[in-house]
Amino acid sequence: QVQLVESGGGLVQAGGSLRLSCAASGRTFSLSHMGWFRQAPGKERDFVASIYWSGGTTSYKDSVKGRFTISRDNAKNTIYLQMNSLKPEDTAVYYCAADRFNIRTNTDYWGQGTQVTVSS
Repeated sequence: QVQLVESGGGLVQAGGSLRLSCAASGRTFSLSHMGWFRQAPGKERDFVASIYWSGGTTSYKDSVKGRFTISRDNAKNTIYLQMNSLKPEDTAVYYCAADRFNIRTNTDYWGQGTQVTVSS
């Protein structure tokens, strides 16, 4: 089993920045792909960004490219999502996700979610 713990959400004004963290523990050696999804009220959970532990290849939702950056710290089993130039439409609960292969096709593990609210 793997446990994912997110932190770093909060309330910020439009144009501001936040950094989310997700620390993985347990059988982390089984993981190859981690990332972030988000879910706004009344909407489906939506992919935001991902990163492979080996090689660091990243992928982003089109609407966050150039504003969000995903990174990893292998020694700490932690990934980060640096969010800049935040917009009110970025408001959502952000979930950390992890999988043995690819979180966009299957997600073995989810975090509990952290709220991000961007005021206009």
